[in-house]
Amino acid sequence: MSEQIPVQFDLKAEQSFASFYTASNQQVVQYLTDTASGKGDQQIYLWGDHGQGKSHLLQACCQQAHQLQLTAFYLPLKKGELPSPDILEGLETFDLICIDNIEYCAGNNAWELALFNFYNQHRENNHQLIISAHCPPNYLAIELADLKTRMSWGLTLKLQELSDTERIAAFTCKARHLGFDISPQVGQFLNKHYARDLPALWDLLPRLEQATLIAKRKLTVPFLKQIMAGE
Repeated sequence: MSEQIPVQFDLKAEQSFASFYTASNQQVVQYLTDTASGKGDQQIYLWGDHGQGKSHLLQACCQQAHQLQLTAFYLPLKKGELPSPDILEGLETFDLICIDNIEYCAGNNAWELALFNFYNQHRENNHQLIISAHCPPNYLAIELADLKTRMSWGLTLKLQELSDTERIAAFTCKARHLGFDISPQVGQFLNKHYARDLPALWDLLPRLEQATLIAKRKLTVPFLKQIMAGE
């Protein structure tokens, strides 16, 4: 690969280890923290259902690395919107690379080959790699056999599913880090209408933050209903 400087990624300061509600995932977070610090496993494959916090944790890993003066890059892959695989050029020199939603490159020959070449060079440099996906590595639809095999190298971790109560606690934790509080009454309302839909909860969070800032008022159940009715 020729050297080039990759485009900068969007570092979301609110997605830190401090703002992640660990619940029964304490050990997972510890492994990720160690690898992001350059002293843990060289490769981690993190998987779990959509909305459980994989993107949050990969962002947190990059923040952790930056705080320790390590070079890190977060690369999110989107279904049907893959960037050119040239974005991988130069990433083998980074101390930590976090690739989110690796399943979306499956079946794309150019991406699979570029990822395979990057993987080999990055590993030869003894750098850290964290990958996320919605399924275990052996269920990935990657066609390049040698690349699929490499997905199983290193440590494979599964994010444990949260209970309804833990989902609201996680939402409350994130809200607190954004600067507003979730009352028990609001929590009960969300538990009834949103608890089993984590992606919907996370999509709701920035809208509530903006609404409370604009209105300069606390989030109550009537205000929450008002916000939702206005959308």
